[in-house]
Amino acid sequence: MKQRFAQADQDQHEHRDNEIFECHLKLGDYPKGQQYIVPLKLGTRTFAPQPFTNLLCIVLIGMLIALGRWQLHRAEEKRALFDAFAAGTDVTRLIELQTAKIARYQHVGAAGHYDGRRQVLIDNMVNAGRAGYFVITPFALEGGGWVLVNRGWVPLGASRAERPALAVGGDARRIRGRADSLPSPGIQMGDHATLSPPYPVVAEYPAHAELARLLGESAWTGATEVVLLDPGEPDGYVRTWSPPGFPPLRHIGYAVQWFALALALFVLYLAANFRRSKESLA
Repeated sequence: MKQRFAQADQDQHEHRDNEIFECHLKLGDYPKGQQYIVPLKLGTRTFAPQPFTNLLCIVLIGMLIALGRWQLHRAEEKRALFDAFAAGTDVTRLIELQTAKIARYQHVGAAGHYDGRRQVLIDNMVNAGRAGYFVITPFALEGGGWVLVNRGWVPLGASRAERPALAVGGDARRIRGRADSLPSPGIQMGDHATLSPPYPVVAEYPAHAELARLLGESAWTGATEVVLLDPGEPDGYVRTWSPPGFPPLRHIGYAVQWFALALALFVLYLAANFRRSKESLA
């Protein structure tokens, strides 16, 4: 008799569990063809999102958070860059042919003379919303070797066939500036055309190796690719040097926007999937 009562009690529990399971998987309360995960009932509302909705929101929210984190990483990189630029003038380093690689934006000095016969114009440089060129002039170092000097920005003429006047004396001098890299594009589109005279040669984001081949020189200092001529130095053009791109706070602002979008999407996801139960509508 006790065994029968125990068996009946077990059957009753199994029946109740089956009813609960069937209730959770029941499709009759929702539009035909839709299948939901196990719903969660809170008060008069039921949280019952579709699997596809879950996956889509997870992917989108993950992407938005990743973009926000990337902007924070960019902000840290830019902060380091701006700090290096601010600290660059603390010490001036004299560069020669054998000088090893130095930090970007380090203030430098060099003795020698300009080679005004072989100059390069880097195209598509914008200043205050106006198109123009950076003027790159080879500088022969005292004691041998070469370094490129960015003498500043000049505006585009009436047409691209018109070249600006770039005359510079070849007398011995000392120059001062900052160590930097040549301008580079955000996205490289195709191969560069081979650079060749007549001078001044117009080039679009040339690499240092391309300019070395153009000039036919092999003895280049390893200290820096180019020297940004100080604003107070003679024989220069418009020189308002600063680290490229947005300042750190702009990247932080973009990160906040991405995180806010992720939060807004999560709130919309919750609001769209909380439905009033049929009992509360009856």
